Amino acid sequence: MTTTQSRTLTPVIILALVAALVAVIGLWAADRASRDSSAGRAVAGAQGQDAAEFEWKIVTTWPKGLPGLGSYAENFARYVEAMSNGRLRARVYGAGEIVPAFEVFGAVSQGVADAGHGAAYYWKGKIPSSVFFTAVPFGMTAQEMNGWFHYGGGLDVWREAYAASNVVPFVGGSTGVQMGGWFRKEINSLDDIRGLKMRIPGLAGEVFTKIGGTSVSIPGGEIYTSLQTGVIDAVEWVGPYNDLALGLHQVAKYYYYPGWHEPGAMLELIINKDSLAALPEDLQAIVEYAARAANQDMLDEFTARNNQALRELVEEHGVQLRRFPDDVLAALYAASDEAMRELVEGDPMAARVYESFKPFYDAVRDYHHISEQAYINARDQVLENYPDFWMVRVRPYSSMATKTNSPSVT
Repeated sequence: MTTTQSRTLTPVIILALVAALVAVIGLWAADRASRDSSAGRAVAGAQGQDAAEFEWKIVTTWPKGLPGLGSYAENFARYVEAMSNGRLRARVYGAGEIVPAFEVFGAVSQGVADAGHGAAYYWKGKIPSSVFFTAVPFGMTAQEMNGWFHYGGGLDVWREAYAASNVVPFVGGSTGVQMGGWFRKEINSLDDIRGLKMRIPGLAGEVFTKIGGTSVSIPGGEIYTSLQTGVIDAVEWVGPYNDLALGLHQVAKYYYYPGWHEPGAMLELIINKDSLAALPEDLQAIVEYAARAANQDMLDEFTARNNQALRELVEEHGVQLRRFPDDVLAALYAASDEAMRELVEGDPMAARVYESFKPFYDAVRDYHHISEQAYINARDQVLENYPDFWMVRVRPYSSMATKTNSPSVT
């Protein structure tokens, strides 16, 4: 090949190489675009699934708009909607709007509603062990019950007890220690209990019957009328905050303590298993943590409002605050022990729950004897001996605004 021929072919070769390179780059780009497109469709599909919206129905055992007890479901619905950016919304229905109060469990179990809020011991007739998950007489306080549920295995046995009903329970708030109830006549001794008809549910109802009374199960919305008309002679409801809202002081004047029957009444959020499983994992997590947040919020609210409401009941409405006589409390304790033995011996699941409940109860009681109880006793002793303790004067902010950003104590 001559030099001239070589010079003529060189540009052709270069052009061919460039063309080949362009072709290779084009094929690579097309393949990359195809892969990106497929990946994009996959991501879009996953995002579409996660972005799906869900609407739940929550039925409750409480009258619509009831403060305190009725706040949990409303707060839970508000929390999940805000935390999910609207992907999970829930509408709350009061007792009777979709199903009666005592049919909430069945409605959730059958999928008529996605979730429900109430008290587990309402289902005692179907699930005897359910009483443990609300309260048992002379049992644990709210603080202790929360500890058992979340760190002592209580929630595990609760879910085991409900599994056959296609229902998943969550802790649904607490009232704290309740009051002993409203009575139309004064209770001076055990003899005054005999023959009384009292609205008192759960295991406590059996206990009340054992000491000579008659227990009656009545939904919250019917309590006032039943007491007013004499269908019942006494009623336990919750505590000052909810009792004041229901107007029970208008039909009974004697208000007794302590709440032997419900020392830490826990409520429940129950969710249909299929409704919960249909949610993506992030929404399931939101449900769990919204339930925990609403649980604590209810106890906080009752703690803040009960003392205010009790003062109003006594000082403004003339309610007679009374402590149960010692012989009544002693009889209630003995009957409670008998009722507990009968429950555990008569139902395998109750025995299973008791095996978890009792060791925790014994251990936390021992600890709280030298912690919570010891502190409260010491505080009471100090205040009794030194009534002016902590009676400090704090100057108004207006008088010190130009001098400091924080108040001084004199």
